[in-house]
Amino acid sequence: MKINIKPAEGKLGILIPGLGAVATTLIAGVEAVKKGIAQPVGSLTQMGSIRLGKRTENRNPKIKDFVPLANLNDIVFGGWDVYEDNVYEAAVNAAVLERGLIEQVKDGLEKIKPMKAAFDKNYAKNLDGTHVKTGTRYELAQQVMEDIQNFQKENGLDRVVLVWCGSTEVYFEGSEIHETLAAFEQALKDDDKRIAPSMIYAYAALKLGVPFANGAPNLTVDIPAMIELAKETNTPIAGKDFKTGQTLMKTILAPGLAARSLGVHGWFSTNILGNRDGLVLDDPDNFKTKEVSKLGVLEDILKPEENPELYGEIFHKIRINYYPPHGDNKESWDNIDIFGWLGYKMQIKINFLCRDSILAAPIALDLAIFCDMAKRANMSGIQEWLSFYLKSPQTAPGLQAENDIFKQLIKLENTLRYLMGEDLITHLGLDYYDDVFAGQQA
Repeated sequence: MKINIKPAEGKLGILIPGLGAVATTLIAGVEAVKKGIAQPVGSLTQMGSIRLGKRTENRNPKIKDFVPLANLNDIVFGGWDVYEDNVYEAAVNAAVLERGLIEQVKDGLEKIKPMKAAFDKNYAKNLDGTHVKTGTRYELAQQVMEDIQNFQKENGLDRVVLVWCGSTEVYFEGSEIHETLAAFEQALKDDDKRIAPSMIYAYAALKLGVPFANGAPNLTVDIPAMIELAKETNTPIAGKDFKTGQTLMKTILAPGLAARSLGVHGWFSTNILGNRDGLVLDDPDNFKTKEVSKLGVLEDILKPEENPELYGEIFHKIRINYYPPHGDNKESWDNIDIFGWLGYKMQIKINFLCRDSILAAPIALDLAIFCDMAKRANMSGIQEWLSFYLKSPQTAPGLQAENDIFKQLIKLENTLRYLMGEDLITHLGLDYYDDVFAGQQA
């Protein structure tokens, strides 16, 4: 049965808290694609295909031709930042993209000027925000809601989504004020400092029925109060933490080791990164938030409690080092101590010279476009099928996260098939192997 999805008519606004390296790379990239001077490589919504039906049917349409997604030409960008540089200036400062490409889309980028940010330095101690709002937590939430509504009206938008591309906030755990919507709203009015800036944006968006995706490891929407609000306003949420460099490699490699029942004694990971994210993560409290997000991936994939002989003694260490000369060009090293038949030891070494924002930009785009479709399909609350894009996937209460990227892709594709009334694909292929079971039928 096909699910009724409202068509993607009119303009879609993508509002981004944090117009830094990732956001400006995304916006400049979309503008370049619109002009036909680049390709949206890395984006499933733009370049990915999906198999439908049996292999003999040879139906493999592009995802964007299969499900009703917003067209790139209908997207309008905006956002907030702690600095007042317009997107052109911010893109030049970020130095992710070649200057020649930025100049070709300069006109579109210059028009996008950030709104003042809801900011609390206690949550990002290494940032000095100068372009910020003032007021209590409650007043800031009201101001952000006004920003969203004004942006929608001024640009003639039919729909809006928010994608958090701001900094990693300091590590903290949920408390009683995060347990219910009523407690959270009272805490807003009390100007409770346990409400992080990212939560102010998430609350404002969800209160207005605007989907919210969290690209950082912050708690943000991963609290009962936000889940309750998302359900109340019938709004999708997705989180958390864009799956880009080192963790992307882990979710590709670890499932392969587990599939072959190869043991792992240790996995040492270190990174050097010189962009604004690296600066923020240079503070131990902010790094801990990222560390917790990255550490959980291997445990979820390898399941040491179920496979103690193979993974029960795994030592997993992660380091991120701020190194300004590299800018946005993150470099990661992994040393993996594995063992095979009869316990014989082996090693794997990975040196991934990646570009953090180049990997993150298509993720942010896909999350925005898929969350918009989910809203039009009446899908509310946690969108676990979008775990494919996230380091620390948010799940329904009581469910263990699935971090195997291949299983995540199957879940994403089967969700799309289900929405469009197509058969789910299990890859069993019994129709082609009837002779294998011929003896059973005799």
